[in-house]
Amino acid sequence: MLSLCRISAYGTLRRCIRHRSPDSLALARHYSRFTSQDLSDTSLSSSTLSHCAPYPSRTHTCGSLTAGDAGARVVLTGWILPERKGKLVSFYPLKDSYGTTQLIVNHSEGNPDLSALAKVPVESTVLIEGTVLLRPPSARRPGITGDIDVQVVKFTVLNTAGTLPFVPSNPHNVANDDLRARYRYLDLRRSALSENLKKRSQVTQIIRSILHEQDFIEVETPVLLRSSPEGAREFLVPTRISTASSDGTDTQHALFYALQQSPQQPKQLLICSGGVDKYFQIAKCFRDEDGRKDRQPEFTQIDMEMAFVSWGSHEFTKVENTNVWRIGGGEVRDVVETLLRRIWEKIEGVSLPKGFKVMTYNEAMTRFGSDKPDTRFGLEISTITHLLPVKQRNVFDSDGEALECLVVRKAGDEKFIAASRACDGDSAVERIAITKRNINSWLLNATTHRSLHEISPDDISHINESLQLTPGDDIWLARRPKSPKGGLTALGSVRLRLFESAQSRNDIVVTKEPHFLWITEFPLFTQADTDKEFLAKGRWSSSHHPFTAPMWQDIDAMYRGHIDSVRGQHYDLVLNGMEIGGGSVRVHDAAMQDHIFTHILQLNEAEKAPFQHLLHALQCGAPPHGGIALGFDRMMATLCKTQSIRDVIAFPKTSTGADLVFRSPAPISNEVLYQYGIQPRPTT
Repeated sequence: MLSLCRISAYGTLRRCIRHRSPDSLALARHYSRFTSQDLSDTSLSSSTLSHCAPYPSRTHTCGSLTAGDAGARVVLTGWILPERKGKLVSFYPLKDSYGTTQLIVNHSEGNPDLSALAKVPVESTVLIEGTVLLRPPSARRPGITGDIDVQVVKFTVLNTAGTLPFVPSNPHNVANDDLRARYRYLDLRRSALSENLKKRSQVTQIIRSILHEQDFIEVETPVLLRSSPEGAREFLVPTRISTASSDGTDTQHALFYALQQSPQQPKQLLICSGGVDKYFQIAKCFRDEDGRKDRQPEFTQIDMEMAFVSWGSHEFTKVENTNVWRIGGGEVRDVVETLLRRIWEKIEGVSLPKGFKVMTYNEAMTRFGSDKPDTRFGLEISTITHLLPVKQRNVFDSDGEALECLVVRKAGDEKFIAASRACDGDSAVERIAITKRNINSWLLNATTHRSLHEISPDDISHINESLQLTPGDDIWLARRPKSPKGGLTALGSVRLRLFESAQSRNDIVVTKEPHFLWITEFPLFTQADTDKEFLAKGRWSSSHHPFTAPMWQDIDAMYRGHIDSVRGQHYDLVLNGMEIGGGSVRVHDAAMQDHIFTHILQLNEAEKAPFQHLLHALQCGAPPHGGIALGFDRMMATLCKTQSIRDVIAFPKTSTGADLVFRSPAPISNEVLYQYGIQPRPTT
């Protein structure tokens, strides 16, 4: 129990300074006060020097004390933050990775050892011995420790902070991205980042728990594999192991591993073995790609594979634009939706729908101009080729093109109309403002296609009626291939620009409700992916990867050589316009897999060599199988409400792929390169 005089003194001191809360500028000055403290100051007592000797163990963390601990003697450790000083008492926040507790130093007791706490540099690590005091009701604040303070009896400086490049606990002066990246170990002290890492750990535990409940087996697969043409650029790792290749032949060439792009082949081989029915792994993956806010050279994915997944239904509807899953892999879909529902329920307190919406690739590209559409807002695209007169329609058909438009309505899309009028077109799109003067002639002056100049006013009136155009509307026009290709059309890009512009103008508030969407029935093969051209060299490439199975309805077309019409059993999971996962039903027939390698992708024998073990495994009675990989970093960025995946990774790379903490990548000496067979021995 606290003595009555101490409680009374506490109340008096609290009343003296209760209304002296500093404003943000004063607080900022407090944060910068001690960053360059001269440690040679002779006024510092020995207790303020770094402590390299035994010390008491902490009894509580800075986020655990409550009103129920009032009167207890406690030992806390953490980082000391700026003093807020009154006439009779000083307050110091003490922070650790669990939270913050407010300390009180009572100057009326005249303890010189305690007054030295004011000279300890901000962000120094200290140990506090003290007594828990209950705050008066008027001084209590929200939060676990908001009802108490700790009156300091004794303190020990465990490690003194020197001059810091920036002060992580100062919320009013956050350092720039490059500086924080260089001193990431200091930046991680910020609560925003440390909370992200805690949440990431919580989600990891949820994932493991749920998948174990569903009889998945966690298996670690090799990170060092063989280079293979699977779609993305690889990181190569030289080795000194041997000058003989793995097949026993001697070679004078340097030998390399490739870091896994994903555990694709190992996980398929696990299922082919029959020893594992359901596999998962929280896997590190590596791709030598350009950096973006949602992409890193090394990233983490929730990797899954299952045996005996379905190949769809014999009852096949020909109507595409419906919320129907028409491919196989429904078992994978069910597992993923169960997993995400539990994560969002436990982390966000949000109940996701029982079944996520489904959209075909063709529908996504024609309605939204993207294979990962953001459905949190409208602005849908309309194909209007069929509204043109026969002559113009035939011109577009003969060119293999379609005419499409995006209408921004003054009355219905008022949140976007200002953004539309501020955005400029480019060579691929044009914007036409509809007025009373041009309402029946606007298409005659369009630059999208010369054939449009011959359309009559009556035909334009018919188009206006179909599109419900009125003066004050904006209409964006563009051409695209009749069968959509790639991942983003010209109007799809305009749609996203309008959305971003409207947000920046504060004309629109984005819904917080997560919008999950499955995209299915992608083209199985493509010649429109520039990222894969370095491997394809003009040949067909796999839209997903070469192990994806065709839809059973398109198998005959594939063998007949109608490559561009073959759809794959590939499914992408999209969240708020961002792809967070992708998977497929795999080819389990060795002859079909070899046909894809040889006759469609046209791989030569050297390019096929890395897949021979997989072909043989398929010949050994491999079951039908399929799986998915969920982008863990992208998913966590959404859960942590940040735009960049770098905010949810402990030690991320910059947008250029550099690590400013470890200063990698870095050059290697010629002598070391010689040891790996990459450079000739240096001559003296």
